[in-house]
Amino acid sequence: MFRALNRLLMSRTGPILTGVAVGILAPLLTFWGNPGNMGICVACFTRDIAGALGLHRAATVQYVRPELAGFMLGSFVSSLMYGEYKPRTGSSPIIRFFLGFFAMIGALVFLGCPWRAYIRLSAGDLNAIPGIEGLAIGIVIGIGFLWRGFNLGRNFPAKRAMGYVMPAIAVMLIVFVLLRPSFGPEGSSAIFFSKEGPGSMAAPVALSLAVGLLIGWLAQRSRFCTVGALRDLIMFKDFHLFNGILAFIVAAFITNLFLGQFKLGFEGQPIAHTKALWNAMGMVLSGLAFTLAGGCPGRQFIMSGEGDGDAAVFVLGMLFGAAVAHNFSLASSPAGPGAYGPAATMVGIVFCLFVGFLMREKI
Repeated sequence: MFRALNRLLMSRTGPILTGVAVGILAPLLTFWGNPGNMGICVACFTRDIAGALGLHRAATVQYVRPELAGFMLGSFVSSLMYGEYKPRTGSSPIIRFFLGFFAMIGALVFLGCPWRAYIRLSAGDLNAIPGIEGLAIGIVIGIGFLWRGFNLGRNFPAKRAMGYVMPAIAVMLIVFVLLRPSFGPEGSSAIFFSKEGPGSMAAPVALSLAVGLLIGWLAQRSRFCTVGALRDLIMFKDFHLFNGILAFIVAAFITNLFLGQFKLGFEGQPIAHTKALWNAMGMVLSGLAFTLAGGCPGRQFIMSGEGDGDAAVFVLGMLFGAAVAHNFSLASSPAGPGAYGPAATMVGIVFCLFVGFLMREKI
């Protein structure tokens, strides 16, 4: 059975199956308690984890999201099962860190990663449209650099122990959300959990973790990637991964309709703003950064679980970016972009353009 399923996931049908699974499970997580139109948002969940660890003090967005721990552990187990656990690292780590940093800044200006952009669209949030358009523009700019020889350099095989670091961190996060330990005097803690706002909204831990493990396993086998899908479609006219995105949107749309979570319009959408320009520009930055780094945020978590140290550095950059975004008024709110969010977005785009130009090889 497992062999047959693995062959199916590794075939051109694999991304479609993964897309259907994500499209059904993400709205279900919202139905079970996760924030509205945020059943799975890799950027928002990373932001919540940064808050839970005390890296920022925005009290409404602090929670250890089990889904992301599940992504890494599901990928780790899958790669071990099928002989693909091959730790590697060394491809421009500091640049990858800041690509992750600025990808997160852009995502928090839009209020969502590519996964959430598609989830928002499937639930009727029309503010997602300029975000998806911006994502496509950012990917196209990144493709322009790829066509002109952009390369962050090769990575190198690493000791197996290096690949255990991110799965070990995933286990630690699960311990934190289950035990909610206190590390300070008189019950004070370095682990924070929101009492109101999006951080207080969560599906049961067991369900969240189970969904994360399943998606981590499916995505590792099928190479599901929301940015790679558009990249391959534009560069190679290859629909292999893009079919997974279409399946994702359709499945999420049907599930949201069935659950009564579909609401068409711009106004009053959960955890979203109506500033079309910055919805688009935030995702231009994210799309460009993800393309230069080689994958969407979900794909980066999946790769970090299977031993890719470069992806792990990118993930840590996202975590740091989330902290800075909320500590320095860069992140948006339903009222619109933060005070310094637009300026930070433009700085991030300039940084990515410099990286794209300067990291080209002669061809």
